[in-house]
Amino acid sequence: MTPTTPLATGETVQHSFSPDRATYWRDHAWMAAAAMAIGMAILWVIGNPHVWTGAVGGLAAVAVRAIYIASDELAARWDLTDSRLLGPGSRAVPLARIKTLNKLGSAVQIVTHGGDKHLIKYQADSTATRARIERAMTGAKG
Repeated sequence: MTPTTPLATGETVQHSFSPDRATYWRDHAWMAAAAMAIGMAILWVIGNPHVWTGAVGGLAAVAVRAIYIASDELAARWDLTDSRLLGPGSRAVPLARIKTLNKLGSAVQIVTHGGDKHLIKYQADSTATRARIERAMTGAKG
């Protein structure tokens, strides 16, 4: 879950973006709260007399998901070089090809001119992450 793309000659890593553990669990707590409310609302709408089971089901679903993917999600790392953004595995996005950067909660979405989309997830300060990439884009080499 770390970048495996080799650096080009003269290219250097300027910053690394790793997920924040507290942000990961906070985001999943919000997802669990929403899933619990939605589950209860659905059961209430269909007339189920055991509405409370929607809360149990919503909490269980998000908790299982959070525990199951935590090791992968918390190991993901993106490296910002002077000319590219290198993601987990072989993902490599030249800074010159980034069309927009969107903030989606604790994540930063990278959208390329070609339409590819990538997420740098669970950032403690997604505004700062976005700003750092934008600054690098203004000074990027070819």
